[in-house]
Amino acid sequence: MTTPNDRKIEALAARLQEGVRERAAVFGPRPLPARVKTKASKTAAERKKQLREQRSRLQSASRRRFTGRQSRLPRPRQNRIGSAAARRDARALSRLRRSNVWLR
Repeated sequence: MTTPNDRKIEALAARLQEGVRERAAVFGPRPLPARVKTKASKTAAERKKQLREQRSRLQSASRRRFTGRQSRLPRPRQNRIGSAAARRDARALSRLRRSNVWLR
């Protein structure tokens, strides 16, 4: 038992198939997919060389991170105390500026 909706769907599918065939005739056959090139196996010497280079890269990155941290770590205590006080003062001043106290 087919309904009018079924016939519409079948007609639509037939039109789509016809469109696909027309485009295939115009554009020609589809190109074959590119083959994935397999990796050539490395010799033990090549593997060791690659690991040496990788280790060298990692060590130099580690040195860069270490020296970058070192330059910021040893801050004098007095400087930290002074900057904290300056932050407190700035906070208090900004609270005053945002209030109406100074208008009186």
